[in-house]
Amino acid sequence: MGKGTDVPFMRDLMQEFAGSTGLDPVSPHQDRYLWTDSFAVCNYLQMFRSSGDTAYRVLALRLVDQVHHTLGRHREDDTREGWISGLSEEEGRLHPTAGGLRIGKPLPERRPDEPPDERLEWEQDGQYYHYLTRWMHALNRVSAVTGDPACLRWATELARSAHAAFTYRHPSGQKRMHWKMNIDLSRPLVRSMGQHDALDGFVTYSGLQAAAARERGGSPLPGLGAEIADMAEICRGGGWATDDPLGIGGLLSDAARISQLMMPGNYRYGSLLEHVLEAALSGLESFAESGCLHLPAGHRLAFRELGLAIGLAGAGEMHGGVRKNPERYGRGSNIPHQLRSLTAYLPLGQAILQFWLDGKNREAGTWTDHREINRVMLATSLAPGEFLSV
Repeated sequence: MGKGTDVPFMRDLMQEFAGSTGLDPVSPHQDRYLWTDSFAVCNYLQMFRSSGDTAYRVLALRLVDQVHHTLGRHREDDTREGWISGLSEEEGRLHPTAGGLRIGKPLPERRPDEPPDERLEWEQDGQYYHYLTRWMHALNRVSAVTGDPACLRWATELARSAHAAFTYRHPSGQKRMHWKMNIDLSRPLVRSMGQHDALDGFVTYSGLQAAAARERGGSPLPGLGAEIADMAEICRGGGWATDDPLGIGGLLSDAARISQLMMPGNYRYGSLLEHVLEAALSGLESFAESGCLHLPAGHRLAFRELGLAIGLAGAGEMHGGVRKNPERYGRGSNIPHQLRSLTAYLPLGQAILQFWLDGKNREAGTWTDHREINRVMLATSLAPGEFLSV
């Protein structure tokens, strides 16, 4: 993915985010949330690469530090203290992701003796696998842009600890995953499996493995071959089609990264890419017919739609690449045809972006109730290069 251009409104959004969450200026109370912060790190890297202003690089690295020292440690209202990994203070600073990272939800995690409440669970802390993969990716991008091998090592350590905790062997013999674990990864909070978690894991791990292969010098990085094989097993036969815009956007973002992993002339991901694009096309057809984008702002969730806009930007990049090189995916591949079909939906991404750039629509409660995640993902939509890069 290219560097993109310097976008003034993106700078405004990220400045507002930094001020309101205690990033800049630094506040004693830092409001950290793993999903939002993962996108924010990529945004600051994008702004650094586009403008050359090292202040954005500083903010990206500061945000990494704040996430690790906030979400890598127990909550202030918890009787437990220190790193959630159980490591000593010194070892925890060296390996801040060894125990995973908290989501950053407002309420404490559900107690072992507390009955599940589906509504309440959305507000209770713990660990989400698909948030952890976003952070692995963000750390990988920090390493790529800054040349800091520690971030790649932390991403790999996070992959290994998260994989060990979230995956398990079902009595049927199949490898499966839990959707949500508790803060110290000792018990599942939601046992069902996320629809795209295994795909996210496979693509993210593969990106980390590729980055490790390019790394020269420094300490050797442990491989993720066994973890990648597990995710390939879970992915096999998976049904990924969804009409949820955030889910479709995630599929397209994964597709953009798979496409990059296939460079140059590496076709072993071709079948996977075809299946992901097929699922995305099916979902886009349903979503386009739903009429959701004709609703007023008060009935729409910006961050879910913006996830789709980001993914469609990746689809546009892929189509541009195949136009320049028609044999990019090998002779006889169905991928160029799929990418041509996707171009019919590219205007949806622009329509979503223009809708939420309208300040009146950002006055709706559906925007203000999720202000930080909406701000950051709108900023990503304006210049998604770093987020979509492997």
